[in-house]
Amino acid sequence: MVLDPAAARALDEADPLARFRDRFVVDDPSLVYLDGNSLGRLSRDALAAVTDTITRQWGGELIRAWDHWLDLPERIGDRIAEVCLGARPGEVVVADSTTVNLYRLAVAALDVRPGRRVIVTDRANFPTDRYVLEGIAAARGAEIRWIETDPVEGVRPADVAAALASGPAADVALVTLSAVDYRSAAIAEVDPITTLAHDAGALALWDLSHAVGSIPLDLERDEVDLAVGCTYKYLNGGPGAPAFLYVRRSLQDKLRNPVQGWFGQHEQFEMGPTYEPASGIRSWLVGTPPILGLAAVAAGVELVAEAGIDAIRAKAVALTTLAIERYEEWLAPGGFSLGSPRDPARRGAHVTVRRADARALTRALIAHGVIPDFRAPDGLRLGLSPLTTRFADVDAGIDRLRRLAAEGGS
Repeated sequence: MVLDPAAARALDEADPLARFRDRFVVDDPSLVYLDGNSLGRLSRDALAAVTDTITRQWGGELIRAWDHWLDLPERIGDRIAEVCLGARPGEVVVADSTTVNLYRLAVAALDVRPGRRVIVTDRANFPTDRYVLEGIAAARGAEIRWIETDPVEGVRPADVAAALASGPAADVALVTLSAVDYRSAAIAEVDPITTLAHDAGALALWDLSHAVGSIPLDLERDEVDLAVGCTYKYLNGGPGAPAFLYVRRSLQDKLRNPVQGWFGQHEQFEMGPTYEPASGIRSWLVGTPPILGLAAVAAGVELVAEAGIDAIRAKAVALTTLAIERYEEWLAPGGFSLGSPRDPARRGAHVTVRRADARALTRALIAHGVIPDFRAPDGLRLGLSPLTTRFADVDAGIDRLRRLAAEGGS
C-alpha cells in the first residue's frame, strides 16, 4: 500500500486530543518522536512551573518557600492518586526513584510476612525490578520463584497460579509484577493476579511505570497492596523526575519504611534523638524532596487530568491499532513479526515490531529523523504517547522504517 497522508490527516483533524500537542515544546516539527514511553516531551506548563519555582520561589522567597514546599510530595501524590491510580487521598507520595521505592516496599513486605521467604516475579520483568529483588533475596536468604512468560502476551493469571502452586503457598511473601510489559506493552490483569496473591497469603506489589498516565487504573477496586511508578513517561515529568509509591491505607500502620530519614520523622523539626515514624503515607518520605522535579511532575499530572484518562486510553488504542494495521500492510511482508498483543484491550500505548536487525534499524531511523527505541534482543518499540503523538507520525515513522528495511537499514 502506498502512503496516503490524507487518511492520517483526517484522523488527526478528528482527534479530540490533538490540541494538546501545542501544549508541548516541539522545536523540530519534522522530527517524528516515537519514544514518549521512555521520556515524555517537555510541556510548556512544566517549563513555566519550573521557571516560576526557580525565579519567584527559590529566587524571591528563598528559605520561606519551604512553607509551601514541605507537603508537595503528599499533595502531588494525592493528585496522582485521584487522576491516574484510582486510589484515595493519603495513599500516594512522590519521592525518590522507582528503583529505591521498589526496594523499600519489597523489604517492608517481607518484614510483615515473617517465616515466608519466597518472592514471585517474572523473568521478563523490567531489569531494575529483577535486580532489586535479586539483591533483597541474597541479603535476606530469600528465594525468587521465577515465572516464564510469553514474550508477546506477558504475564497471565494462569502463570501466577502455576508459580504459586509450584511450592508451598505458605512460603510466598510477595508477588510483584509490572502492570504493562515494558517490551511488548501487554497489560497484566491486575485484579485476578492480586486476588491470587492474597489467596496465598502474600502481598501484591505492582510496578506501574508503563501504565500510569496511559491506561485507567483502579487500585482501590482491585485491592492492590503496594505500587510504584515513574513520572517521566506518560506524565511528562522530565528526566530524573521523582517517582511515586502507593501503600494501601489499611497497611500503613503495619508496614515500616526500612530507610529512616528525617522527612519521614514524626515532628520532623523537633530534631528528636531517635526515629519515630510519622503517621500515614508521610512515613515513606526519606530525604529532602526534589522541588524542581516535583514542579514539573505536578504540571504533567494536571495535563493528564485536563485530557482525561479515558480519552487518553481511547487515543492510545486508536494509535496502536493504526500502527498494527501499518505493520500488517508494510512490515510483515518484509520479514518483521509483531511483538505486541493484537487485542487492544491487552495492549498499552506502545507497539513493538521485531526483526533480527532491529538494533541497526533503530540507529538508522534516528539518523533519518524518526526516534523509536530498541529493546534486546530484536524489538523496535514505537512509543505512541497520546498527548503528543499524531496519527501522521505513526504513518510517517512506519513508512520510513519500511523503506529503510527494504534498503538494508542504511
